[in-house]
Amino acid sequence: MHHRLPLLAGLAVIAVWGLNFPLQKAILGQVSPLANVGTRYFITPVCALLLMLWRYGWHWPRLSPEELRPLVVVAVVGQVLHLVFAAWGMQHSTAFSASVLLAVGPVFTLLILRASGVEHLGRAQIAGVAVACAGALAFTGDKLLQLQWQASFGDLVLLLAAALFSYYTVASKPLIAHHGGVVMLCYGTFAATLPAWLLTSPALLSLDWMAVPHWVWWGQLWQVAGGGFLGWLAWGWANERNGVARTAPLIYLMPVVAGFASWLWAGEQFGAAKLLAAGVVLAGVALAQFGAKR
Repeated sequence: MHHRLPLLAGLAVIAVWGLNFPLQKAILGQVSPLANVGTRYFITPVCALLLMLWRYGWHWPRLSPEELRPLVVVAVVGQVLHLVFAAWGMQHSTAFSASVLLAVGPVFTLLILRASGVEHLGRAQIAGVAVACAGALAFTGDKLLQLQWQASFGDLVLLLAAALFSYYTVASKPLIAHHGGVVMLCYGTFAATLPAWLLTSPALLSLDWMAVPHWVWWGQLWQVAGGGFLGWLAWGWANERNGVARTAPLIYLMPVVAGFASWLWAGEQFGAAKLLAAGVVLAGVALAQFGAKR
């Protein structure tokens, strides 16, 4: 049982992250995307502060002046704008679509690495990118054929959110290599808080706080503190103990959890063509990410 704990922890994190998609969709039915992101930043700095105190006490690692500017840029793009576009896209799309399209992120990461000359793509990776793109086109094409312009726009915004997070993944790599993931996550959160409040302040000021159901705030707290910070720590622990090669593929179970929860909870319906296209997307992403490895 002790040897299975990392696997069980990884599966538990995937379950929580998958369930967060229909929960987020329900929350967006009560508050706007900007208000949703703005209120999250009342919680994330507190979580980041507690995490830094737990990890380093009062002796926090210092960043050089040359590292501060890229940290702010990366945090604003990879955290604030990513969250805004992800919430905006999900509001106009569905929880299942969001879980599938946001999973395309590793493909964008490979393309960014290739465009910047950091990494060469092998044949398997190129094939994976092509398969994932074809699957994404098939996955979103049914809405275009049915002239569901709002849902199609939401899907495109979700792909943009995935691309922004891929930029965050690549751009934060030097800082993570130098200071570690915890420092990058927490300092990035601190750097993103003020820009997030400035961007979302009109929505926060116009929000009727007393009219929002209490479960929305509990849901937000759980998403940020539970699924976000604690989930991230548990995922990192599972990667460390079980190995990235064994743990990382579990991420492709997340759309399965999100889809089942959306069907059970919100009554979302999927046809065979939709499920097949989702499978093609995830297969392409898996091939692009792991095709070069034995």
